[in-house]
Order: sequence, then C-alpha cells, then structure tokens
Amino acid sequence: MSSPLADDVAAARGAVAHVVPILRHLLRSDNNSLFSDEIVARVRGMFVDVARQLVIALAEAAGHAEPEGWAHEAAEELAHVLAENPAFLEHFHTLALEWQWTVRLERSRGVDPVLPPLLQSRMADPDAQASAGAMNLLAAQARFCQSQRRMQLPLGELPGDLVHIALVTLRAHVGLDGSAEAYALIAERGVRARIDETRSRLAQMGRVLDAMGEKAAAALEVDKAGVALFLTALARGSGLSREAAIMATVEGQLPRFVLALRACGLVPAAVTQAALAFHPEANLPQGFADITPAKAAALLAQAGA
Repeated sequence: MSSPLADDVAAARGAVAHVVPILRHLLRSDNNSLFSDEIVARVRGMFVDVARQLVIALAEAAGHAEPEGWAHEAAEELAHVLAENPAFLEHFHTLALEWQWTVRLERSRGVDPVLPPLLQSRMADPDAQASAGAMNLLAAQARFCQSQRRMQLPLGELPGDLVHIALVTLRAHVGLDGSAEAYALIAERGVRARIDETRSRLAQMGRVLDAMGEKAAAALEVDKAGVALFLTALARGSGLSREAAIMATVEGQLPRFVLALRACGLVPAAVTQAALAFHPEANLPQGFADITPAKAAALLAQAGA
C-alpha cells in the first residue's frame, strides 16, 4: 500500500511528463502574445542562438562571404527542428528555470549568482588545484549569467550528447545534396574540434564538488553555495539527473523536492531549511521526516520509472 507522500510524488512526476509536449507547442506558436512567459522566451532564444552558431559553422565551411547575415536568415528554421527533440527541450527548459531561480533568490535572499561564499572560500583554498578549479568555475558561471541575460547559450556549454544531436540534426537538415552534405561534415569537424566538454560550466561544477570530498554536503545550503552548485549537488546526492533535480524545485513539485533533499542525506531540519529557501510559504508534506534517505531515493527512482 503506497504512502500519501509516495502518491504525491507520483502525481508530481505525472505533471512533469506533460511539460515537454506543452513547451514544444508554445515554442512553435506564432501567437506570442498568448504565451509571453519569460521561460518560453528564454528557451526559444537559446534554440535560435544554438541554431545560429550551427548555421555560421556551415556557412564558413561553404566559404560564404557573410556567414552572420546568412545565419540570421536561416537559423529560425533550424531552431524549430532542434526544438522537436525532447532532450534538447528538457535541457533548455531547466536552464531557463535555473536562471529564474538565480534571479529570484538573489532578490529575495541576496544569493550571489556568480561568487557565493562557498566558491569564494574554495578560491582561497591553500591547495592550488582546488583554488584554480574554483576560479575556473567563477569565470564559467559569469559567462552563463551573461548568456542567460541575452537568452543565448554557447555550443561549448552543451552536454556532449546534445552536441552530437545538434550536429546530426544539422546534417539531416541540409539534405542529401552532395555539396551541402560535404559542407555539413566540414562544419561538424570544425565544431567538434573547438568544443572541449571538460571545460563546460557543468563539468567544472562537478570537479569542484569532487575536490570538496565529504565537505560537498555544504553545497546543499543554497545561501552559501549559490543556485548553480546547489542544483548540481542536489542531483548528485539524490541520484536524479540535473534536469530532473531542477524540475523538482518548481511549484507543484514540493514532494519530489523534499524527497530529493532527504535522499541527499540531509536531516529533517536541513530539508525544511532548504525547501523553504525556495518556497517560503510552503507547507511541507507530513511524515517526510520519518522517511530514511535510502527510502527517499527508492521512492524517487520508483516515481521516475
């Protein structure tokens, strides 16, 4: 017999399952006045920016005289094609949500979007490698903030599987014409040569947490760690993907958020503190304190399946 909290988690997971098809519809709608939500605009902006970068690479491979101008004309169509991919939609949607939380918590709690106290202390670490890793993350996070303000995303910040999907989509988009396909292959080689996934913001956050060892639990205090590191630590500790961890923070997903925090090993008081940082007016699910971290992780896995 399932518990009330387990039922709440299952219901929340079901709601999340409807996000991708709804978002895809909104992105393809020409009637923007009906869908003026900032999240949709930001996701659309990232799709157009990634498509623009791909088209520029293709234009340069073809020796086009004005690749930027050509990209301005051709990127929109490719962006629509990329937006049909659920993995791309999920990733961009959750990046937009991450940025929304970054802005909200800076305003409501003074959480620094670039240099939170935890990262500042890591930069002062006597271990040169740990200090350098923190400084690299600082620069990457600053670039992320700048890109999100512009509703953009550099190709180098995409996870490797999405880079591959983007390049395969570009090849398919240009068709089977001999010269176009050859240019697409040249563009693909150029893009792959320029991208080093180990230098991405997401990879650098992972390395900073790795270097912290047992102290990485401190990243689950959002006021100290900042939103970006908090979300990465939440995903790691709960066994969720980073996208799923971000989705757990949104309104209506509080049962999943509480379970994720508990799965990280946080004591009930720390779970309450973390949850209320995001949702100050929320009433936490009854009985969550009686669920062990192992049971919380099992419930999350069951809901995900």
